[in-house]
Amino acid sequence: MASVSTRRDTSGQFDSPFSAGMPALTQPTPEDLAKEIARTKEMTDKPFGVNLTILPAIKPPPYAEYRDAIIQGGVKIVETAGYKPQEHIDHFKQHGIKIIHKCTAVRHALSAERMGADAISIDGFECAGHPGEDDIPGLILIPAAADKVKVPMLASGGFGDGRGLAAALALGADGINMGTRFCVTKEAPINEAFKRQMVENDERATNLIFRTLHNTARVMKNAVSDEVVAIERKGGAKFEDVQHLVAGVRGRKAMDEGDTDGGIWSAGMIQGLIHDIPTVKELIDRIVADAEEIIRGRLEAMIK
Repeated sequence: MASVSTRRDTSGQFDSPFSAGMPALTQPTPEDLAKEIARTKEMTDKPFGVNLTILPAIKPPPYAEYRDAIIQGGVKIVETAGYKPQEHIDHFKQHGIKIIHKCTAVRHALSAERMGADAISIDGFECAGHPGEDDIPGLILIPAAADKVKVPMLASGGFGDGRGLAAALALGADGINMGTRFCVTKEAPINEAFKRQMVENDERATNLIFRTLHNTARVMKNAVSDEVVAIERKGGAKFEDVQHLVAGVRGRKAMDEGDTDGGIWSAGMIQGLIHDIPTVKELIDRIVADAEEIIRGRLEAMIK
Protein backbone atom coordinates (compact mmCIF):
# COMPACT_ATOMS: atom_id res chain seq x y z
CA MET A 1 0.00 0.00 0.00
CA ALA A 2 1.33 3.41 -0.90
CA SER A 3 -0.33 6.69 -1.69
CA VAL A 4 0.62 10.08 -3.00
CA SER A 5 -1.23 13.38 -3.29
CA THR A 6 -0.38 16.92 -4.32
CA ARG A 7 -2.63 18.45 -1.71
CA ARG A 8 -3.16 18.11 1.99
CA ASP A 9 -6.35 16.59 3.34
CA THR A 10 -8.40 19.51 4.67
CA SER A 11 -9.72 17.47 7.58
CA GLY A 12 -6.24 17.43 9.08
CA GLN A 13 -6.39 13.68 9.71
CA PHE A 14 -3.67 12.73 7.25
CA ASP A 15 -0.79 15.20 7.33
CA SER A 16 1.72 13.52 5.04
CA PRO A 17 1.57 13.81 1.23
CA PHE A 18 3.07 10.34 1.03
CA SER A 19 2.57 7.24 3.09
CA ALA A 20 3.53 3.64 2.55
CA GLY A 21 2.87 0.39 4.31
CA MET A 22 3.27 -3.33 4.52
CA PRO A 23 0.66 -6.09 4.15
CA ALA A 24 0.34 -7.73 7.56
CA LEU A 25 -0.54 -11.21 6.35
CA THR A 26 2.61 -11.56 4.25
CA GLN A 27 4.28 -12.05 7.62
CA PRO A 28 3.89 -15.71 8.71
CA THR A 29 3.00 -14.87 12.32
CA PRO A 30 2.01 -11.83 14.39
CA GLU A 31 5.46 -12.03 15.98
CA ASP A 32 7.06 -11.72 12.55
CA LEU A 33 4.88 -8.70 11.83
CA ALA A 34 5.99 -7.06 15.08
CA LYS A 35 9.64 -7.58 14.06
CA GLU A 36 9.00 -6.14 10.60
CA ILE A 37 7.30 -3.06 12.05
CA ALA A 38 10.25 -2.53 14.39
CA ARG A 39 12.71 -2.99 11.51
CA THR A 40 10.83 -0.47 9.38
CA LYS A 41 10.89 2.12 12.18
CA GLU A 42 14.66 1.70 12.35
CA MET A 43 14.96 2.33 8.62
CA THR A 44 12.84 5.49 8.33
CA ASP A 45 11.32 8.31 10.33
CA LYS A 46 8.66 8.74 7.64
CA PRO A 47 5.06 7.71 8.34
CA PHE A 48 4.03 4.24 7.24
CA GLY A 49 0.97 2.07 7.60
CA VAL A 50 0.02 -1.59 7.62
CA ASN A 51 -2.58 -3.34 5.48
CA LEU A 52 -4.88 -5.92 7.06
CA THR A 53 -6.98 -7.84 4.55
CA ILE A 54 -9.96 -9.71 5.95
CA LEU A 55 -11.29 -12.65 3.98
CA PRO A 56 -13.85 -15.33 4.91
CA ALA A 57 -12.00 -18.56 5.61
CA ILE A 58 -12.63 -21.91 7.25
CA LYS A 59 -9.54 -21.35 9.39
CA PRO A 60 -8.86 -17.60 9.51
CA PRO A 61 -5.53 -16.24 10.68
CA PRO A 62 -5.31 -14.92 14.26
CA TYR A 63 -6.53 -11.46 13.36
CA ALA A 64 -6.70 -10.22 16.96
CA GLU A 65 -3.03 -11.07 17.44
CA TYR A 66 -2.08 -9.32 14.21
CA ARG A 67 -4.04 -6.27 15.36
CA ASP A 68 -2.19 -6.32 18.69
CA ALA A 69 1.16 -6.41 16.88
CA ILE A 70 0.13 -3.36 14.87
CA ILE A 71 -1.10 -1.49 17.92
CA GLN A 72 1.92 -2.35 20.07
CA GLY A 73 4.19 -1.38 17.20
CA GLY A 74 2.89 2.19 17.32
CA VAL A 75 1.51 2.18 13.77
CA LYS A 76 -0.81 5.16 13.29
CA ILE A 77 -2.51 4.29 9.99
CA VAL A 78 -4.01 0.95 8.94
CA GLU A 79 -5.52 0.05 5.60
CA THR A 80 -8.24 -2.54 6.01
CA ALA A 81 -9.65 -4.43 3.05
CA GLY A 82 -12.17 -7.15 2.48
CA TYR A 83 -14.82 -8.90 4.48
CA LYS A 84 -16.77 -7.25 7.33
CA PRO A 85 -14.12 -4.92 8.82
CA GLN A 86 -16.24 -3.59 11.69
CA GLU A 87 -14.47 -5.37 14.59
CA HIS A 88 -11.09 -4.39 13.18
CA ILE A 89 -12.08 -0.75 12.70
CA ASP A 90 -13.50 -0.60 16.23
CA HIS A 91 -10.40 -2.12 17.81
CA PHE A 92 -7.95 0.10 15.98
CA LYS A 93 -9.93 3.28 16.62
CA GLN A 94 -9.94 2.53 20.35
CA HIS A 95 -6.19 3.05 20.13
CA GLY A 96 -6.30 6.24 18.06
CA ILE A 97 -5.34 4.56 14.78
CA LYS A 98 -6.67 6.07 11.55
CA ILE A 99 -8.37 3.65 9.18
CA ILE A 100 -8.28 3.67 5.37
CA HIS A 101 -10.69 1.05 4.07
CA LYS A 102 -10.00 -0.30 0.59
CA CYS A 103 -13.00 -1.47 -1.43
CA THR A 104 -14.19 -1.99 -5.00
CA ALA A 105 -17.74 -0.61 -4.90
CA VAL A 106 -19.45 2.60 -3.85
CA ARG A 107 -21.88 0.68 -1.63
CA HIS A 108 -18.98 -0.90 0.25
CA ALA A 109 -17.30 2.50 0.62
CA LEU A 110 -20.43 3.96 2.18
CA SER A 111 -20.73 0.97 4.48
CA ALA A 112 -17.14 1.41 5.65
CA GLU A 113 -17.74 5.12 6.17
CA ARG A 114 -20.70 4.29 8.42
CA MET A 115 -18.50 1.83 10.32
CA GLY A 116 -16.11 4.66 11.15
CA ALA A 117 -13.42 4.48 8.47
CA ASP A 118 -11.47 7.75 8.35
CA ALA A 119 -10.75 7.47 4.62
CA ILE A 120 -11.62 5.29 1.66
CA SER A 121 -9.41 3.77 -1.04
CA ILE A 122 -11.68 3.01 -3.98
CA ASP A 123 -10.25 0.28 -6.21
CA GLY A 124 -11.11 0.25 -9.92
CA PHE A 125 -11.27 -2.76 -12.23
CA GLU A 126 -7.80 -2.01 -13.63
CA CYS A 127 -6.13 -2.94 -10.34
CA ALA A 128 -3.89 -5.85 -9.48
CA GLY A 129 -5.22 -8.38 -7.02
CA HIS A 130 -8.96 -8.49 -6.33
CA PRO A 131 -11.00 -5.99 -8.40
CA GLY A 132 -14.36 -7.25 -7.10
CA GLU A 133 -17.11 -8.68 -9.26
CA ASP A 134 -18.75 -5.51 -10.62
CA ASP A 135 -16.07 -4.73 -13.25
CA ILE A 136 -16.37 -0.94 -12.88
CA PRO A 137 -13.28 0.90 -14.16
CA GLY A 138 -11.81 3.85 -12.32
CA LEU A 139 -13.03 6.48 -14.78
CA ILE A 140 -16.57 5.75 -13.57
CA LEU A 141 -15.98 4.35 -10.09
CA ILE A 142 -13.91 7.25 -8.74
CA PRO A 143 -16.39 10.08 -9.50
CA ALA A 144 -19.32 7.84 -8.54
CA ALA A 145 -17.72 7.36 -5.14
CA ALA A 146 -16.70 11.02 -4.87
CA ASP A 147 -20.34 12.01 -5.33
CA LYS A 148 -21.32 10.13 -2.17
CA VAL A 149 -18.32 9.53 0.09
CA LYS A 150 -17.75 12.31 2.62
CA VAL A 151 -14.42 11.25 4.13
CA PRO A 152 -11.11 11.68 2.24
CA MET A 153 -10.72 9.25 -0.65
CA LEU A 154 -7.81 7.72 -2.53
CA ALA A 155 -8.12 6.39 -6.06
CA SER A 156 -6.66 2.92 -6.60
CA GLY A 157 -6.11 0.73 -9.65
CA GLY A 158 -4.28 1.80 -12.81
CA PHE A 159 -2.14 4.59 -11.38
CA GLY A 160 1.58 4.99 -11.95
CA ASP A 161 2.42 8.45 -13.28
CA GLY A 162 1.60 12.15 -13.02
CA ARG A 163 -1.15 11.92 -15.62
CA GLY A 164 -2.97 9.43 -13.43
CA LEU A 165 -2.57 11.60 -10.33
CA ALA A 166 -3.91 14.68 -12.14
CA ALA A 167 -6.82 12.65 -13.50
CA ALA A 168 -7.65 11.20 -10.09
CA LEU A 169 -7.75 14.68 -8.55
CA ALA A 170 -9.98 15.89 -11.39
CA LEU A 171 -12.32 12.94 -10.82
CA GLY A 172 -12.75 13.84 -7.15
CA ALA A 173 -10.13 11.79 -5.32
CA ASP A 174 -7.72 13.30 -2.79
CA GLY A 175 -4.75 11.24 -3.93
CA ILE A 176 -3.76 7.93 -5.47
CA ASN A 177 -2.86 4.51 -4.14
CA MET A 178 -0.23 2.52 -6.08
CA GLY A 179 0.82 -1.10 -5.82
CA THR A 180 2.22 -2.52 -9.06
CA ARG A 181 4.16 0.66 -9.85
CA PHE A 182 6.01 0.55 -6.55
CA CYS A 183 6.93 -3.08 -7.20
CA VAL A 184 8.98 -1.85 -10.15
CA THR A 185 11.38 0.33 -8.16
CA LYS A 186 14.96 -0.24 -7.09
CA GLU A 187 14.04 -0.63 -3.42
CA ALA A 188 11.28 -3.20 -3.93
CA PRO A 189 12.43 -6.57 -2.51
CA ILE A 190 11.41 -8.38 -5.68
CA ASN A 191 13.53 -10.46 -8.04
CA GLU A 192 14.91 -8.29 -10.84
CA ALA A 193 13.54 -10.68 -13.47
CA PHE A 194 9.99 -9.83 -12.37
CA LYS A 195 10.72 -6.11 -12.47
CA ARG A 196 12.15 -6.38 -15.98
CA GLN A 197 9.19 -8.47 -17.10
CA MET A 198 6.72 -5.84 -15.91
CA VAL A 199 8.69 -3.15 -17.78
CA GLU A 200 8.49 -5.25 -20.95
CA ASN A 201 4.78 -6.06 -20.52
CA ASP A 202 2.03 -3.94 -22.01
CA GLU A 203 -1.45 -3.16 -20.67
CA ARG A 204 -2.79 -6.47 -21.99
CA ALA A 205 -0.39 -8.59 -19.96
CA THR A 206 -2.77 -9.60 -17.18
CA ASN A 207 -5.21 -12.44 -16.65
CA LEU A 208 -8.36 -12.55 -14.58
CA ILE A 209 -8.40 -15.80 -12.62
CA PHE A 210 -11.01 -17.23 -10.24
CA ARG A 211 -13.78 -15.54 -12.26
CA THR A 212 -15.91 -18.67 -12.22
CA LEU A 213 -15.27 -19.03 -8.48
CA HIS A 214 -16.62 -15.49 -7.87
CA ASN A 215 -13.32 -14.42 -6.31
CA THR A 216 -11.75 -12.65 -9.29
CA ALA A 217 -8.06 -11.81 -9.12
CA ARG A 218 -5.99 -9.88 -11.67
CA VAL A 219 -2.51 -11.36 -12.08
CA MET A 220 0.38 -11.11 -14.49
CA LYS A 221 -0.20 -13.04 -17.70
CA ASN A 222 2.20 -15.98 -17.86
CA ALA A 223 2.18 -19.73 -18.50
CA VAL A 224 0.65 -20.55 -15.11
CA SER A 225 -2.14 -17.97 -15.17
CA ASP A 226 -2.94 -18.94 -18.77
CA GLU A 227 -3.36 -22.52 -17.56
CA VAL A 228 -5.68 -21.45 -14.76
CA VAL A 229 -7.84 -19.51 -17.23
CA ALA A 230 -7.95 -22.50 -19.59
CA ILE A 231 -9.12 -24.80 -16.78
CA GLU A 232 -11.86 -22.37 -15.77
CA ARG A 233 -13.04 -21.98 -19.36
CA LYS A 234 -13.81 -25.70 -19.51
CA GLY A 235 -16.59 -25.09 -16.99
CA GLY A 236 -17.38 -26.56 -13.60
CA ALA A 237 -13.94 -25.84 -12.18
CA LYS A 238 -13.40 -26.03 -8.43
CA PHE A 239 -10.60 -24.45 -6.47
CA GLU A 240 -9.03 -27.87 -6.01
CA ASP A 241 -8.58 -28.06 -9.80
CA VAL A 242 -6.23 -25.07 -9.82
CA GLN A 243 -4.83 -25.13 -6.31
CA HIS A 244 -1.54 -26.71 -7.40
CA LEU A 245 -1.04 -23.84 -9.84
CA VAL A 246 -1.87 -20.92 -7.56
CA ALA A 247 -0.28 -22.21 -4.34
CA GLY A 248 1.71 -19.57 -2.48
CA VAL A 249 4.62 -21.97 -2.02
CA ARG A 250 4.91 -22.33 -5.78
CA GLY A 251 4.73 -18.57 -6.27
CA ARG A 252 7.42 -17.89 -3.67
CA LYS A 253 9.72 -20.48 -5.24
CA ALA A 254 9.26 -18.88 -8.65
CA MET A 255 10.01 -15.47 -7.17
CA ASP A 256 13.16 -16.72 -5.45
CA GLU A 257 14.38 -18.31 -8.67
CA GLY A 258 13.38 -15.41 -10.94
CA ASP A 259 11.06 -17.67 -12.94
CA THR A 260 8.37 -15.32 -14.24
CA ASP A 261 6.43 -18.27 -15.70
CA GLY A 262 6.67 -20.38 -12.57
CA GLY A 263 3.77 -19.16 -10.46
CA ILE A 264 1.05 -16.60 -9.89
CA TRP A 265 2.03 -12.95 -9.48
CA SER A 266 -0.41 -10.05 -8.88
CA ALA A 267 0.05 -7.20 -11.35
CA GLY A 268 -2.22 -4.53 -12.78
CA MET A 269 -2.90 -3.07 -16.21
CA ILE A 270 -0.58 -0.19 -15.27
CA GLN A 271 2.25 -2.42 -16.51
CA GLY A 272 1.61 -0.83 -19.91
CA LEU A 273 2.72 2.55 -18.51
CA ILE A 274 5.80 1.31 -16.67
CA HIS A 275 8.97 1.91 -18.68
CA ASP A 276 11.78 2.05 -16.12
CA ILE A 277 12.95 0.97 -12.67
CA PRO A 278 13.55 4.20 -10.71
CA THR A 279 14.17 4.72 -7.01
CA VAL A 280 11.05 5.44 -4.98
CA LYS A 281 12.17 9.05 -4.51
CA GLU A 282 12.71 9.49 -8.25
CA LEU A 283 9.28 8.04 -8.94
CA ILE A 284 7.43 10.19 -6.39
CA ASP A 285 9.24 13.38 -7.42
CA ARG A 286 8.45 12.69 -11.08
CA ILE A 287 4.79 11.91 -10.45
CA VAL A 288 4.23 15.06 -8.42
CA ALA A 289 6.17 17.27 -10.86
CA ASP A 290 4.35 15.86 -13.89
CA ALA A 291 0.94 16.24 -12.24
CA GLU A 292 1.69 19.84 -11.29
CA GLU A 293 2.83 20.58 -14.84
CA ILE A 294 -0.40 19.14 -16.26
CA ILE A 295 -2.56 21.08 -13.81
CA ARG A 296 -0.69 24.38 -14.10
CA GLY A 297 0.17 24.07 -17.77
CA ARG A 298 -2.18 22.11 -19.96
CA LEU A 299 -5.34 22.44 -17.85
CA GLU A 300 -4.84 26.05 -16.79
CA ALA A 301 -4.21 27.04 -20.39
CA MET A 302 -7.64 25.69 -21.36
CA ILE A 303 -9.44 28.36 -19.30
CA LYS A 304 -7.44 31.36 -20.47
